[in-house]
Amino acid sequence: MQYRLALSLLPVRTCYPRDYPTITLADARSKRDDAKKLLVNGVDPSAFKQESKQAHIEEVKNTFQQIVLEWHSMKVKKWSAGYASDILEAFNKDVFPFIGQRPVADIKPLELLNVLKKMEDRGATEKAKKVRQRCGEVFRYAIVTGRAEYNPAPDLTSAMQGHESTHYPFLTTEELPAFFKALAGYSGSELMVLAARLLIITGLRTGELRGALWSEIDTKKALWEISAERMKMRRPHIIPLSTQALAIIEQIRAMTGQFPLLFPGRNDPSKTMSEASINQVFKRIGYTGRVTGHGFRHTMSTVLHEQGYNTAWIETQLAHVDKNAIRGTYNHAQYLDGRREMLQWYADYMDSLEKGFNVKQGTFNRRG
Repeated sequence: MQYRLALSLLPVRTCYPRDYPTITLADARSKRDDAKKLLVNGVDPSAFKQESKQAHIEEVKNTFQQIVLEWHSMKVKKWSAGYASDILEAFNKDVFPFIGQRPVADIKPLELLNVLKKMEDRGATEKAKKVRQRCGEVFRYAIVTGRAEYNPAPDLTSAMQGHESTHYPFLTTEELPAFFKALAGYSGSELMVLAARLLIITGLRTGELRGALWSEIDTKKALWEISAERMKMRRPHIIPLSTQALAIIEQIRAMTGQFPLLFPGRNDPSKTMSEASINQVFKRIGYTGRVTGHGFRHTMSTVLHEQGYNTAWIETQLAHVDKNAIRGTYNHAQYLDGRREMLQWYADYMDSLEKGFNVKQGTFNRRG
């Protein structure tokens, strides 16, 4: 079809259908009529076609998945490697298959809610809550970068099961003997049992344990030094190792000492074991909903406070943030000897609960 825009000095143009010459006559006439309608409104069909093509390209660039990857690459330098990997894994597994290719600006609250409900339906309510929060950050990023105008994530809070504060289940000292008996009888992965035992007597977060590197551990000094990049609070952490922890580490070394990671992934040794690995052990020994890896941090805190240990030692061991950064740096070195003594007592106490003998409470100065 040949045309010239009204009041235009441009030469006559020829517009061909993209699928010419295979297009049918009826379809060609239909496209000609569409072009004429554009001309009536003063729109150049060729320019309209190019603009539509460019709009499609921009739409593909602005899919939810592309925005997430862009946001993630911007944030990753502020996160530990394990934390960054966990976030991307959650999007890959639970979000991208459903709304990853949708234009971010077109995603409605119900669409996002349906994605989150799939997680809740399989019992992952805490994960659904975290994914909703991360989706909210992605939408805010899309808004400030001009790719979206609305953030549907905050409005979903009241529609989700896990909108109330979630407390990690934990065991009391009265419940620990039966737990240790069940753990000892577990017939699955020995490496996962050792991971659970190490978690219990060090007070580490599960993510920090999963990413453990052999290069961080000095068995001669009985110290485990984790860099700031691997810690949730982005501050380096030193863990004094009890004799029990050292023994567990040597058992692990016999299994995975040839890899950089203490707990490499089953299918890819360059990656950490899965996020659910330790909690799966607790599930298989009958403790579903009764304890989680994080819950043992609560148990440690409770027991040590009850024994009168210095609160600052306990908080430092659990790597909780000290609001006074200068004091925090000072404590990092000041409390090392005290924490070593404290963790040895705690490991002995855990042994006593498992084996049924008493541990002397001690006469040392726990106030520091």
